[in-house]
Amino acid sequence: MDQDWEDRVAALWDRLDDYAETEEDEARFRADVDALVGELPEGSPHAPFEQACAWDSTGRSDKAVPLYQEALRRGLADVSPYKARRTKIQLASSLRNTGRAEEGVALLTPELVAPSDELDDAVRACLALCLSSLGRDREALALALGALAPHLPRYQRSMANYARLLVEPGQHPGA
Repeated sequence: MDQDWEDRVAALWDRLDDYAETEEDEARFRADVDALVGELPEGSPHAPFEQACAWDSTGRSDKAVPLYQEALRRGLADVSPYKARRTKIQLASSLRNTGRAEEGVALLTPELVAPSDELDDAVRACLALCLSSLGRDREALALALGALAPHLPRYQRSMANYARLLVEPGQHPGA
């Protein structure tokens, strides 16, 4: 895998919206991804990752789950920690979509204490969805507010406190 390949994959993903949302066009998009994946060395963890993303982006979470899991098993974290974190987020979302939200919670909870990066809010958003699917709406709202608070032009401290109080009731928000 080289930068040319990465650039062509990125260009294909940039054109995803050019594919109509018909089954034929979705299949054509997945075939285009498969063609690029076919250029990778045997056993590359990037292959199942890209294929999982293609299935997921065309509404087939059920097909994406085992491919995301395969990418992680093949050592995606060793070659691209960033893509491995994306995989966990997307896998958790797909697990939720297939009725396995508890597995999504288990997958993403450790990511809350992982080294911080630009995916932190996506981790919290997806984890919030998984929690909500399990009826744990207060925890979900706390995560969502906690993720939103730093982006607000004002009220960051108040919103962060309100988020904390959703899961630690009984204290005053100004505390």
